Amino acid sequence: MAALAKLNSATAAAGVPHPANDEGHDREGGARALLRFITCGSVDDGKSTLIGRILYEAGAVLDDQLTTLDSDSRKFGTQGAAPDFALLVDGLSAEREQGITIDVAYRYFSTEQRGFIVADTPGHEQYTRNMATGASTADLAVILIDARKGLLPQTRRHSFIVSLVGVRHVVVAVNKMDLVGYDEAVFARIERDYRQAVAGLGFASIDFVPVSARDGENVTSPSRLMPWYRGPALLPLLESVEILSETQAEAGFALPVQWVNRPDLDFRGFSGTLAHGRVRVGDAVVALPSGRRSSIARILAPSGDVSQAGAGQALTVTLADEIDVSRGDVLTGMVDPPPVRQELRARLLWTGEAPLQAGREVIVKLATATANAEIIALHHSVDIESYAEAPAEHLGMNGIGLATLRLDRALVVLDYRRSRELGGFILVDRMSNQTVAFGFIETAIQEAPGTRPNGKARAAGRLARIFGWGHGQDRQAWQEATSWRLASGSLVFGALALATGRWEIAAVLAIADGVLRTLLRSVHARFWAKRHAAALSDGAGI
Repeated sequence: MAALAKLNSATAAAGVPHPANDEGHDREGGARALLRFITCGSVDDGKSTLIGRILYEAGAVLDDQLTTLDSDSRKFGTQGAAPDFALLVDGLSAEREQGITIDVAYRYFSTEQRGFIVADTPGHEQYTRNMATGASTADLAVILIDARKGLLPQTRRHSFIVSLVGVRHVVVAVNKMDLVGYDEAVFARIERDYRQAVAGLGFASIDFVPVSARDGENVTSPSRLMPWYRGPALLPLLESVEILSETQAEAGFALPVQWVNRPDLDFRGFSGTLAHGRVRVGDAVVALPSGRRSSIARILAPSGDVSQAGAGQALTVTLADEIDVSRGDVLTGMVDPPPVRQELRARLLWTGEAPLQAGREVIVKLATATANAEIIALHHSVDIESYAEAPAEHLGMNGIGLATLRLDRALVVLDYRRSRELGGFILVDRMSNQTVAFGFIETAIQEAPGTRPNGKARAAGRLARIFGWGHGQDRQAWQEATSWRLASGSLVFGALALATGRWEIAAVLAIADGVLRTLLRSVHARFWAKRHAAALSDGAGI
């Protein structure tokens, strides 16, 4: 504990530290503005160390955690005798053994000015899906850059992903300034390079802060070692940033129904989280996609009956009329209701190991709705170095591109820039049940002529799925499946030839056996995929 005691005496945290279980209320008893942010960037840029240092200096680490940190630093640490603050958030044994972040770690802390929920996300390309998951709920991204290395491919990829998921505020923390002698020229060069690289990503604000997360320089208070930097330290900057929400100011409202609440014969309510806008008792309402109309009779929040509710609130509403509404439907206002579509044009972040190809069939999960879908066209992919768009026939793991999907039923959707809840979705593989893509609807984009695949391409995709090479993990897996079919077909042919003495009959029956088995396999998969989607859509899993 000696090293920690020394650090504690020298620490000057921003504002007044609060214990880890602080509820985040200001002096007048009102709710403090909560900021959700992530740390991201390339491998070994110091993301976990930075968060651990902030938690420590903000007083969000309890005494028993400090004792554990002291012993863990001697066992797993990479800082010699000094405490390794990355261990405060890297909790998995694999993370500690390898010194990397694998899963997303969420931590809550607060200062006198505001409360924070921070997500520490991995930097390895292999775990990009985890990074995207953490970014999907963030208001701001802290992108770390190693001062020695400058911009790396993962820096560019993570910047594109945070812009893709709707994060419009970025703080670039140029870390490890101690390893470049706190050189102002290095900081200025990285700032210039980054601004040029992300000029077209549409960020509303980009701030740059030079830090040394290991030594705590410019993390919670200004550093005397960087007198050339005139801006605020990192934590005071996060305390002061303003995030404007547009969801509550929108006309109308949208409530995706998660659960039909029917505790007895006298009550039937519809529960969910309000996606955008404000709903009031007496508002006219239409249930989509059916189009049936009614009005709001009651609004029930966790505290009881209320007269109105805003975006982000969990609530239950009752209607003045008995209309058919089930899980996956959306209750929306009469003013500017969202469209109902059966064909979606969306940007995809592909996370599946097998490449995406036109013709693949998947399950779409959007808000509370589930549907079967076919990827009917892949329009282009994005070069992660230049962000340029190029025509593509497939999309590899962690690739980003634009695609068109056709659903087996109409869903209520919005452009992702307008609503994360009704504009974002995931794609699930029908056979393995693994998430293979994150999707972001771009309804404003008009389909260019000639982008829809022709009949031959569609037929080739369907044959690929039937005969097994479309869903294989790689070429070797397809070769194994093909060799097994040939071997089993040869065995059937030999057995029939010996039994009948007619090789031509044996050949016909062997070929028929191979074709019928593959077709029956496809029909069987379709049947169970539909049963699976139906079970999810009727609320059976609640």
